[in-house]
Amino acid sequence: MFILASKSPRRQELLKLIIKDFIIIVPNIDENIPISIPSDTAKIISKFKAYHILAQYPNATVLSCDTIVIIDGELLGKPKDAADARRMLSKLSGRKHHVISGFTLVGPGFEVNKNVVTEVFFNELHPEFIEAYIKSGSPFDKAGAYGIQDEEFNLVREIKGSYYNVMGLPVEELRKYIK
Repeated sequence: MFILASKSPRRQELLKLIIKDFIIIVPNIDENIPISIPSDTAKIISKFKAYHILAQYPNATVLSCDTIVIIDGELLGKPKDAADARRMLSKLSGRKHHVISGFTLVGPGFEVNKNVVTEVFFNELHPEFIEAYIKSGSPFDKAGAYGIQDEEFNLVREIKGSYYNVMGLPVEELRKYIK
């Protein structure tokens, strides 16, 4: 049995590019874990999620993932509200940041726990544009308050690395481990 430990519809959609037969079980853990190295946050949280589910299904293969955005050493998770989304988008406007997806693939006798990093260069976002994007509702369930796949809003100028990683599941890297 293969379990995706995530409620994200984007991760579910992306995992189908690699594997067709899986079930979804959402881990119920507190993700507000103090971690001393911000860039390791996604990898560590994904490990907690995976082992939480593996403890309940010890013969399964479990995949979990967590995605964060880092700019100027600040970790940007999902925005709490419109003001937080506005702050994040304004900070990212016209600048480079890093999207880090940490994933854990674990099962009987094996564990893979990795970070995948993508550099993202944002377009300049004018205040009116940011307000329209916030009103669309899209920023509220995404790290850094944006989705690269939101084609209606031209947020990203360029990326160096995996597009799928920025969406929340590093498909190219996972293919190496999921057969």
